[in-house]
Amino acid sequence: MNEVAQICSDLIRFDTTNPGSGERPAAEHVAGLLSDVGIEPTVFESARNRTSVVARIPGDSPEALLIHGHLDVVPAEPADWQVHPFSGEVVDGCVWGRGAVDMKGTLSMTLALVRDWARRGVRPKRDIVLAFLADEEATGEYGSRYAATRRRELFDGCTEAISESGGYSVQAPDARIYPVAVGERGTAWMKLTAHGVAGHGSRPPKDNAVAELCHALSRIASYQWPVRLTPGVAALIAGLADILGEKIDYDRLEEEAERLGQAGALFKAQIRNSANPTMLEAGYKVNVVPGTATAHVDGRFLPGYREEFLETIDRLLGPKVTREFVNIEDAPSAPLDSPFFGRLCDALVAEDPAARPVPYVMSGGTDAKSFADIGIKGYGFAPLMLSPELDYYGMFHGVDERVPVEGLEFGVRVLDRLLTS
Repeated sequence: MNEVAQICSDLIRFDTTNPGSGERPAAEHVAGLLSDVGIEPTVFESARNRTSVVARIPGDSPEALLIHGHLDVVPAEPADWQVHPFSGEVVDGCVWGRGAVDMKGTLSMTLALVRDWARRGVRPKRDIVLAFLADEEATGEYGSRYAATRRRELFDGCTEAISESGGYSVQAPDARIYPVAVGERGTAWMKLTAHGVAGHGSRPPKDNAVAELCHALSRIASYQWPVRLTPGVAALIAGLADILGEKIDYDRLEEEAERLGQAGALFKAQIRNSANPTMLEAGYKVNVVPGTATAHVDGRFLPGYREEFLETIDRLLGPKVTREFVNIEDAPSAPLDSPFFGRLCDALVAEDPAARPVPYVMSGGTDAKSFADIGIKGYGFAPLMLSPELDYYGMFHGVDERVPVEGLEFGVRVLDRLLTS
């Protein structure tokens, strides 16, 4: 097995499930891989076993590029998988396991590359700051937020960053599309509370908190958010129309997204805000009307539409339901007309002449939000060539997550071109 695949397998074998026992063993392993080749790591904890690693590789320019990724993964139920999710086995040319795609495969590409540089004496064109972080699969409080605020000095000189959720191949008829993320939707995780009058379940209802909350959740769940085309999404749709050689009807974008399959999935969730009820809690006995009822809602808003989102939520909640934030983070964006974005695209085309890069806005969120708060422009760029039959989106937090060994090798070559040319 080559080094990038071996590193990926080894990282997957560390069970860094979040919530769980923490990232420390995996972080120490990463620190060892760096120190073994003379790269000095900084290892720090935000809480017991919530461990991150940062290292700087000097380049020809003090202006630095940040490459960040997370060590934690979401839970996996072994009984649901064909191959044990923490085995790191290589089967049918793929490394299997939780985190193969999200995102230990990407970490392994970075580690394999910088270890090779160290052995060959290669010096990048600019300083490279590597960050292997805890807690991305929650709020980042114990990872990127802590690092960006409490260890800010480690990121001095960083102007741009690259990380997950971009640079991977999407197969379309006669083309391989590579979305490169220039932004992501903001996060508004909210706890809703309805207050009513507690009483006996047999009495006529009066300000029933459960009913009031259900009415509010129904209004939120059934609301059709208006289409809002941000510059990044508009550029994506225009690019897809050019690549596919066909017109995309802007008045029917949801239907067009379905029609275009994997290519359409690149913008289906990114054309509007969203709010999904995810948790409910109320009552303790069938014949008692509780005085309060609570729910949680996962809200996401497009860059530039935070206020519109919150005003709409407040209107849908009505006067008897209040909200508080569990987590609120703005929607970051990076310029798609920058020379750096062009270099990202050029590196892909250099390794895959059939590549057609397009700008992209992520529907979810990453640690890029924390680094945007300290002025670092984040791009989603974890280059990966995928087989057309692999459902990339389905493997994010899904079962049978796996990454092709050849895809990892492709990613190492693309990153090498980007960082040394």
